[in-house]
Amino acid sequence: MPTKKKASSRKYGAAASTAVEREMRAMKEGKLKSGRSKKKVTSRKQAIAIGLSEARKAGAKVPNPKKKSTKKKSAKKKSA
Repeated sequence: MPTKKKASSRKYGAAASTAVEREMRAMKEGKLKSGRSKKKVTSRKQAIAIGLSEARKAGAKVPNPKKKSTKKKSAKKKSA
């Protein structure tokens, strides 16, 4: 019996895209500043990250940020 494909839902909500759009405009105008350092943001990726972060804080539909992968250090064998 063939399985039905589930209708996919949107990953990001409309409020999230609005927040990202607002931050992109601020970056292009040169008004977007980063967190504590208050340095001017010039990176497109950083502007998107700021927009998604603010949308997440406001309760918009945004997936959780990706976890940083940690490398497992292999125990080195001591030679006697």
